[in-house]
Amino acid sequence: MLRLLIVLSLALAAPAATFKLYLTDGGYHLVREYRIEGDRVRYYSVERSEWEEIPLKLVDLKRTEAERAQREEALRKEAEALTQEESFEREQRRQAERIPRQPGVYLLDGDQVRAIPQAECKIATSKRRTVLKILSPVPIVAGKASVELDGEQAKTVLSGDRPELFLRLSSPERFGLVRLWVQKGSRIAQKWSIVPLTQEIIEEQQDIEVFRQQLDDDLYKLWPVEPLKPGEYAVIQYTEGKGNLQVWDF
Repeated sequence: MLRLLIVLSLALAAPAATFKLYLTDGGYHLVREYRIEGDRVRYYSVERSEWEEIPLKLVDLKRTEAERAQREEALRKEAEALTQEESFEREQRRQAERIPRQPGVYLLDGDQVRAIPQAECKIATSKRRTVLKILSPVPIVAGKASVELDGEQAKTVLSGDRPELFLRLSSPERFGLVRLWVQKGSRIAQKWSIVPLTQEIIEEQQDIEVFRQQLDDDLYKLWPVEPLKPGEYAVIQYTEGKGNLQVWDF
């Protein structure tokens, strides 16, 4: 804000600022202001702090005014850019203040803050389906598994193809926007390959490229770079290789 005020002050003071009064021989005087009086130019010399005069025919008025106009335009554009930046930052702060402190995914819908429900995830293997609990992860064995959500469609429906979502993290973890695989009776958020002995999980998911903006220590705004195609999507949060996936589907 201070920088903006300084630039605005400079822009307003530009007509009285020091500038070069160019001469036809290529030289110049540093002046604060000047005025034309008949066939002479009267100017205030910055160097000598007094008014002086010079014949009009010795002054390059065209070059003098062109440079002054260029400088004033540059100051005006900088002030305009800073005004827009300040307005943008105020809007981001306003949005951040509206998001609840409770971890989760939110959507601003006009004057309303809409919370997107967290989905219940299940670990599916060739033998069984078990509810995934973040605080007490399901024991897994080496091989293949997938993280599934019941139903082929999410209950939450968002309008528009470039939703602006707000994620309040429950802990510092990876997060992003993914497209879900749809199969009969369920949707898949991640496919896992479990490494023998180490039990390390290698995740596969359909990441969507997004813009990310940090609004607070634990609050992020994210929205897709390209419009979303019709389908099932979700915001996810997880620690790579740990099997602690959280999903908010839409």
